[in-house]
Amino acid sequence: MAVDFEEFREDDRILGMERRREDSEEAGLRPTRWGEYFGQTRVKENLRVFIEAAAQRKEALDHVLLYGPPGLGKTTLAGIIAAELGVNLRITSGPAIEKPGDLAAILTNLAERDVLFIDEIHRLNRSVEEILYPAMEDYALDIMIGKGPSARSIRLDLPKFTLIGATTRVGLLTAPLRDRFGVVNRLELYDPDDLRHILLRDAAILKIGIDATGLERISTRSRGTPRIAIRLLKRMRDFAQVRGSGTIDGEVVRVGLTALDIDDMGLDRVDRRLLEGMARMFGGGPVGLDTLAAVTGEDPVTIEDVYEPYLMQLGFLAKTPRGRILTRHGWEHLGLACPEDYERRLKGLAGSARDPGAASGAGEGKEDPASRQLRLDLDRPAKDDA
Repeated sequence: MAVDFEEFREDDRILGMERRREDSEEAGLRPTRWGEYFGQTRVKENLRVFIEAAAQRKEALDHVLLYGPPGLGKTTLAGIIAAELGVNLRITSGPAIEKPGDLAAILTNLAERDVLFIDEIHRLNRSVEEILYPAMEDYALDIMIGKGPSARSIRLDLPKFTLIGATTRVGLLTAPLRDRFGVVNRLELYDPDDLRHILLRDAAILKIGIDATGLERISTRSRGTPRIAIRLLKRMRDFAQVRGSGTIDGEVVRVGLTALDIDDMGLDRVDRRLLEGMARMFGGGPVGLDTLAAVTGEDPVTIEDVYEPYLMQLGFLAKTPRGRILTRHGWEHLGLACPEDYERRLKGLAGSARDPGAASGAGEGKEDPASRQLRLDLDRPAKDDA
């Protein structure tokens, strides 16, 4: 059975984590103080200590690296850090700094203890990155003047500033750049309870009426991402205005999510078609990443970074050295019967499933939820699907 993925692009997904045009109101909803910021408790508490210590010493905060999936609030955290320090925030992005001169212009215009936030810092040009090294370490800028035999290097002193780098792909950062950050924090997906607090605050700002049931249903289908939660809140506002009484209640959310093809587990039609393609075309796997990319028409990086993480967190998909495979939970969610050789196929992958380092591909010796589910499937008695 052929599956057409051409119409299901990440840019069109309401559950996509990347920023979209309709997220323009997001800046107005960003908290500016710790009291308004929910979630990321460990990161928040550590940063509060570092900020208070730097303020007491009247020094610039050490350089900060924030990484994690899109939509978790890296830009928001940069704004809070600057506000708590009482300094100016300058925002730019890696692709926007094309030449060393662009970076030099930004750095020389910073004031003492100012914060420079560079989003997508992993996309910095290599020549720009090398200029950044002495700026971060020595607060100095090395500039070449002239060409040929008469060329000479001069060093300009810079004000002591704080660089906050944000990235969704920390593995693409070079070691010299990564090692120059004194504070490195990973942002984790949010709990539904934290998302409920965020939604309640934003609903009040946007003057949207919402009850407890509506909050519960939106928060549990937002994939642990505030950006998606806020996007769903706005769409449910539309349904409440047109199809309901103006207040977002449980029934409005049920109707709205059904219209948007979002199920109870927070999967949209893209996720379900990906799972169905694996089930119907490959009998559940194993399927190699390149094969899956060719069949779906998606870039392998998009599949690995956008689609797979949430499916693996739910335990619907597992990675093995031979490829991706649906777990029993994946088959059950689709409402499809497992193939007769399902147990045999899983047992053939038993070595990789029982070796957490091999199954994750990371060599860290930590078993991810999907691999754990695969191991549990091996230990369960065969299920009669007839």
